[in-house]
Amino acid sequence: MFYSMNIAGIDHKLPLCRVTDDLYIGAFVLFGNAKLTVACARELLKKAPDYDYVITAEAKGIPLAHEMARQRDDDSYFIARKYPKLYMTGVFEADVRSISTDKEQKLYLDTAEADMIKGKRILIVDDVISTGESLNALEKLVNLAGGIIVGKMTVLAEGEAQNRDDIIYLEKLPLFNADGSIK
Repeated sequence: MFYSMNIAGIDHKLPLCRVTDDLYIGAFVLFGNAKLTVACARELLKKAPDYDYVITAEAKGIPLAHEMARQRDDDSYFIARKYPKLYMTGVFEADVRSISTDKEQKLYLDTAEADMIKGKRILIVDDVISTGESLNALEKLVNLAGGIIVGKMTVLAEGEAQNRDDIIYLEKLPLFNADGSIK
């Protein structure tokens, strides 16, 4: 089963994936789709508030954050990692439980990156916002680092996220029943 939609001027089919017996989601993955990533970044930048840096969560938001930074000719962008890396000089952490992940995770931000974020205008971006758990973890990390959140953006707002007035998005993504019909 697939859900067809137009995203940033490009027709795209999202496979429907089971979350529970009565809840399916449309799987949106930018990895490997350069044309869609470029188009989504371009359209989000048209709506973006003025900012100094973009931050996203590992992993599916990485191509989007990278392409937004590339199109704007930014020197840097930040990735909240799922695990601390050896090169990190120290870390801040925040808990997260995403709808597409079966267990609680943590996101980590390097203290060296936090020094760059302090006092700067930060734009949080992600591919899909649904429950807002990843978004909450990113907000916590930016706040711990002393950054100023100027906006939260996503390509697709899924389910209840569509009703939030603090998120800028390109398209609405419904939730689905087991038979593929929209909830």
